[in-house]
Amino acid sequence: MERSRPSGIDPAVFWPAMFIILGFVGWGTVFPESLSAVSKTVLDAIIADFGWSFVFSSAGFVVFALFLAMSRFGKIRLGQDDERPEFRTASWICMMFSVGMGIGLMFWGVAEPIYHFADPPHGQAEPRTLEAALVAMKYSYFHWALHPWAIYAVVGLAIAYFTFRKGKSNLISAAFTPILGEAASGPIGKAIDVLALIATLFGTATSLGLGAQQINSGMNFLWGTGVSNAIALAIIGVMTVLFILSAVSGVGKGIQFLSNMNMIIAMLLLVFLVCIGPTIFMFNTFTESLGFYLSDLVSMSLRTAAFSDGKWLGNWTIFYWAWWISWAPFVGVFIARISRGRTIKEFVIGVILIPSGVTFIWFTIMGGTAFHSELFGAGGIVEAVTKEGAAVSLFTLLAQYPFAWLTSLTAIFLVAIFFISGADAGAVVMGMLSSRGTLEPKPGVVVLWGVLAGASAAVLLVMGGLQGLQTASIIAAAPFLLVMIGLCFSLWHALLDEPEEGRAGRPVPTSAMPGTGDVEASELVPEAAS
Repeated sequence: MERSRPSGIDPAVFWPAMFIILGFVGWGTVFPESLSAVSKTVLDAIIADFGWSFVFSSAGFVVFALFLAMSRFGKIRLGQDDERPEFRTASWICMMFSVGMGIGLMFWGVAEPIYHFADPPHGQAEPRTLEAALVAMKYSYFHWALHPWAIYAVVGLAIAYFTFRKGKSNLISAAFTPILGEAASGPIGKAIDVLALIATLFGTATSLGLGAQQINSGMNFLWGTGVSNAIALAIIGVMTVLFILSAVSGVGKGIQFLSNMNMIIAMLLLVFLVCIGPTIFMFNTFTESLGFYLSDLVSMSLRTAAFSDGKWLGNWTIFYWAWWISWAPFVGVFIARISRGRTIKEFVIGVILIPSGVTFIWFTIMGGTAFHSELFGAGGIVEAVTKEGAAVSLFTLLAQYPFAWLTSLTAIFLVAIFFISGADAGAVVMGMLSSRGTLEPKPGVVVLWGVLAGASAAVLLVMGGLQGLQTASIIAAAPFLLVMIGLCFSLWHALLDEPEEGRAGRPVPTSAMPGTGDVEASELVPEAAS
């Protein structure tokens, strides 16, 4: 990544993306019913005609990433052959996990297992039974483990390879050089970066909306504030100001500290539930659910609407694959930047397998505790979620244990910090994408994208609540799916051109890498936005 790269906006990326996004925000503000109707029509068409492509491609990304790790290419370093990782493995994993999924796990950790427990996917069990709990945990693992991290890995690996090994700029379009040649820096490349920018904005807006809903539910639980769009919009406004200040004020060390503290507090919350909750039931749930998930992984990965419930797939599996794809540009840039010096094998194991293991544990503790309550304890979580929505699920569970006010306040704090750090990262990366890939986009550009992300979240929330957020994610991610498939072909093409010495990991002459070896940890965009 070249520190000398111009920091001004790239008009060919900035203005088309700005036109599309402002048009969306304006349309949703003036004619929300019209936008909602059109969005639903587009969504139905995407699911009916192209839902299979999300399903098939997401499974393909898992296979492609794992194949590269196990093949002779696994020894290739993301950098020169004599380079070694910039960061310790523990720090590397914590950083990628905090940005990749933090707010989503807080929102869905209890809610998704409970939804599937009350209404098992594809009629695979009777509702609210032990069998339903097993199916629910299997699908929660499915939506949050291998597949989403493989989506991140494909983008991150391509960017890291072309940036650190081939000396290209840290733009997604630059990774297409092997198959597009000079066109990668022309109109086609600009269009790729525009798609990446739009996908990033709507992925960020979706998370802002989810976070605002959950904070609102927590406030209502603690202080009886009520739950409404007006309160959620106020929360979005306050949090947008906070993450913009974080992104432009140079408080990278402070945000890094908050993110690390957030991960520690999240782990303490899990430990609390393990110690005071149904510990043995959790261990049994983890063991059996993991086996069930692994045994059915192939069939779940390739299930489409041809012989299954297309509406359920659209609301859950396809929504998730689209959501991860919409997050892939900025999470991919994040992961790439902190992965210099890793081998492809190390990268894939660290980005896919280890975070998936943490995800299994998270859902086992959160979902398993909720199942035990419904099957053998106080219950009431299903009714609360059915009546008040997914955002209330975590607080309803915590209310059944001692120190509910403290654990609920802690959960609100966790959501807020994950909210700020994730949106911070999104605003900075959108600034990078629209400013020729510079690591230090101008504060005004970052502020503008931050404001637009907040405005888009507000429009989506008013337009259709959670359904509106899901709809926007799928529509924005649909064209970027083609970009991701192209990244795989481009990366494969470049790897085939690697000399045999490089494949074996032995030093070979390489072109000069961009001068980033002297960058301190506190200067990194990921840490400034984590």
